[in-house]
Amino acid sequence: MCDCETTFVKSEKGLYQAFGPITPEAIVRTAAAILQESLVRGDALTNPEDAARFLQMALANEKNEHFAVLFLNNKHQVLSFERLFFGTVDGTTVHPRVVVQKALEYNAASVILAHNHPSGHSEPSQADRDVTDLLVKALKLIDVRVLDHLIVSQSGWESLSRRGWV
Repeated sequence: MCDCETTFVKSEKGLYQAFGPITPEAIVRTAAAILQESLVRGDALTNPEDAARFLQMALANEKNEHFAVLFLNNKHQVLSFERLFFGTVDGTTVHPRVVVQKALEYNAASVILAHNHPSGHSEPSQADRDVTDLLVKALKLIDVRVLDHLIVSQSGWESLSRRGWV
């Protein structure tokens, strides 16, 4: 896990207090955890910016590719966020069966797919488009809609939905 659990303490009022030296990575991980907590508590994700902001914090600083999914209910509220696959500096293998199983486990109505590009460039590759198409088809079989596939990096993010590819 992260060292932020011993560095940050949350009060009963929901305020955080930091103790001792704190690495930038611990701050980012803590911020991502706080964002995730607020996402899971209720507000609907109504635009890619909301999801991208969280996903960029959660994934952009990873040294290798991580493929993750935001599982949503029928009101686009977050049921869960899970990192499902881990790869190398330039790719990861995604197994549609696992994504479908998790969607069924959470009884998700829709999902937002996401992964990071450790290179710092968030431009989608053909492999990104291919895996998106494969997952859209697999999830459609169980009536789960793919709302977007976001690619995040330290310098920005891209939405395959905005490009008309989802």
